[in-house]
Amino acid sequence: MTDGFPAPVAVANAPLAATVTRVAELANKMGRDPNQVFDLRRLSEASGVPTDVIRSLLDGRRAGEPDLQARFLQRLDLLRRTRVKPNGRRYTQQEIADGAGMSRQQAGALINGDRRPTMEHCDAIQRFFGVHAGFLTAHDADALTDALQRTEQQLLQDFAGRERQTVPAEAATAGDPLARLLQNHGVRGIAWRAAQLPSDKHRDKVTEWLDMLLESVKPNES
Repeated sequence: MTDGFPAPVAVANAPLAATVTRVAELANKMGRDPNQVFDLRRLSEASGVPTDVIRSLLDGRRAGEPDLQARFLQRLDLLRRTRVKPNGRRYTQQEIADGAGMSRQQAGALINGDRRPTMEHCDAIQRFFGVHAGFLTAHDADALTDALQRTEQQLLQDFAGRERQTVPAEAATAGDPLARLLQNHGVRGIAWRAAQLPSDKHRDKVTEWLDMLLESVKPNES
């Protein structure tokens, strides 16, 4: 890390490195403070990954909890600390049990680490706390990548909204034939949707589909 700003080339995990690079470039383009975009506490609450592990991953060091049950307990504890009731108090074991559709004994055993969670347990608890699928179980690098991809999508939405407010479409394209061509043929719309996909692998798939579509509509050369 350099002054709290991750150096993308240092990240060891390839999907994470690619995501960090895109988010850093987008944040810089928008003039956002990188220390806020890559705020460790915010990323920890969004991903369930401890802040020290996030720092290590962004510094390019291999880190994270390999054991599924240990990750589950770690992230369930984070959920109970950060997703609290309107009065600021934690949900009780009974409230978690009722909301997740299990007995208090089951909830207590899971919370105390006396029972290994099943995927059904994880899904039920995730729904109760209103977090996405995989929050309690994903490997730390994958969980951080997912959180940063959601940050990227939010930045893209903010950027698109700012562009719509500051540059009317007609004025932006009036004197630029290329910009006019892109707008008239919906190219920007396609690019915008592709940018919101969660990974380069998904974007490559869009490219493959477009190539297949182009091939299918080519006129017969006879």
